Amino acid sequence: MIKILLLGKNGQLGWELERSIQPIGDVIALDYPQIDLADGRSIKNVVAEYKPQIIINATAYTAVDQAESQADLAEAINGMGPGILAEEARRVGALLVHYSTDYVFDGSKGVPYQESDLPNPLNVYGLTKLHGEQAVQQAGGLYLIFRTSWVYSLRRDNFVTKVMNWVNNKNELKIVDDQISSPTWARMLAETSAHIIAQGRGNPLTFLQDKVGLYHLSGVGYCSRYRWVEEIMRQTGKIDQIRLIPANSDDFPNPAERPHFSVLDCSLVQETFHVAIPDWQSSLGLALS
Repeated sequence: MIKILLLGKNGQLGWELERSIQPIGDVIALDYPQIDLADGRSIKNVVAEYKPQIIINATAYTAVDQAESQADLAEAINGMGPGILAEEARRVGALLVHYSTDYVFDGSKGVPYQESDLPNPLNVYGLTKLHGEQAVQQAGGLYLIFRTSWVYSLRRDNFVTKVMNWVNNKNELKIVDDQISSPTWARMLAETSAHIIAQGRGNPLTFLQDKVGLYHLSGVGYCSRYRWVEEIMRQTGKIDQIRLIPANSDDFPNPAERPHFSVLDCSLVQETFHVAIPDWQSSLGLALS
């Protein structure tokens, strides 16, 4: 049976992955402090101990604003850690599945980004995630990098859970209308990842050998944060309970600048692996049901 090492089991994506990949192999799921991605020795010890055939890294430093003042920690977890993990994966002959972000782009393109577009992060978080991508690629082993966007679930504190709390406690909401991307349900992301790995049946490493690379994987379609909130309220039957007011990013000064249009073109992953990705509204409905 294939041995799969999952890192970040307590995160919103990791929690879903642990359940989605169970049919594929023997899953060892860890999180901090069992493994510390900011500590190279910790990474090396864990990989050497378990000698997995597949490593899935769902660990990341994701506090976008906080990263501006904790750049060294964000770089250790998002940049250097994945590089060491990729080197250790190559050493034991394992495939590394790693997740990155739409924030590697500056949002100036105006149409959905393809994998070949040049990254230009606007904030420390995006820069460290880009460094992680580059480190994984440079390690020279087997890897799949999935760039995704606006990941949410109902299990952890995120934009959707915050909105639902605001709706129950406020009469009106000012929501940014000039940041546009694709909401991505963590379960959809996990199940699609599992489906891609499972296509190799008993031998995913051989199957994926000529498909190694970087892919965009997010909800299909896109919206502004304002439109996202509107859809959450519509699907929960609360559209008439609160007044929504569109706002600009400048109305909410944050330490980290966000790209205005960071939509990912997911056609490559769909064509390569023959996966059908649901539109973001359908996934949201399933998440809320």
